Amino acid sequence: MLLSRLAENLFWIGRYVERAENTARLLNVNYYATLETAGRAREYWTPLLEMTGGERELRAKYGRLDARSISAWMAFDRDNPNSIASSLLRARENARGLRDRIPSEMWESLNRAYLTLCFENGDILDRDGLFDYCGAARDASQFFFGIAFATLPRDEGWSFMRAGQTLERGDNTLRVLQTRFRDSAGQSWQSDPAGGTLQDQRWVSALKGASAYEAYRKRVHGGIEPMRIAEFLLLDEYFPRSVRYSAENLHDALVQIDRHHPGAHPETLRLARWLVARLQFATVEHIIEDEHPSIEELLGDFNRVGAAINAAYFEQE
Repeated sequence: MLLSRLAENLFWIGRYVERAENTARLLNVNYYATLETAGRAREYWTPLLEMTGGERELRAKYGRLDARSISAWMAFDRDNPNSIASSLLRARENARGLRDRIPSEMWESLNRAYLTLCFENGDILDRDGLFDYCGAARDASQFFFGIAFATLPRDEGWSFMRAGQTLERGDNTLRVLQTRFRDSAGQSWQSDPAGGTLQDQRWVSALKGASAYEAYRKRVHGGIEPMRIAEFLLLDEYFPRSVRYSAENLHDALVQIDRHHPGAHPETLRLARWLVARLQFATVEHIIEDEHPSIEELLGDFNRVGAAINAAYFEQE
């Protein structure tokens, strides 16, 4: 049996490394999008902050809300617990206690990412290095998970790390969609072509932020349609960053963990199975138009599974 402390470390390594990659993707896509706009950059950066939170803390520290302050806050500011640098730092701290339990290549990849990315500051923005920074963070995450896939035994530890990764991924995709639909709610762009173009660009950014743009265009032979994009990111059963795919892999990881603790924590499996069932039998109209289940309810379901994992495996005496 894996000690609860080790299981918790692996679970949070999965979450933190995935979080660093998700934030890097969002920042990178936003950076490119603002280069293509004229005078509306603020309209891109504010929704990005809404996805990740921390506006009050950012204003208190920087005294302003603009592209530079949001970029710094999300990329390398360690006062932001969700920044790329903070996520990689915490992943490394968790891995340091597991150096005798994980392949050395996994530790080395995290340590290298820490040394490369966690000591940057505003100078990187002065030299227009945000794109390279985010690309390096994304590559570091993929490199780490690639090493884990190739070298980590498929035991309980692998399942906990996989559970953390897929939980974080599903949560992130839901938050992106939540923000996109909130921004466009009740707005008509017939009298404002520029606004309509902005909304299309935001939806393209949502796809690119999940590395889903090419996959979506191959699957959906049409234009930029918010409902079709939402359907793809929410319910596609084959795309690895969709909410449904994440929920199914989260459930599979918990089934594997349950094999080491047969019948010990039925509530955790029940919640994960309920989440999968809701996504398997829902349509995009159920979620977006009828709000049954709504995006907020699905976020709550992911959070309840995370809380159940914590209560079942990490808080035991």
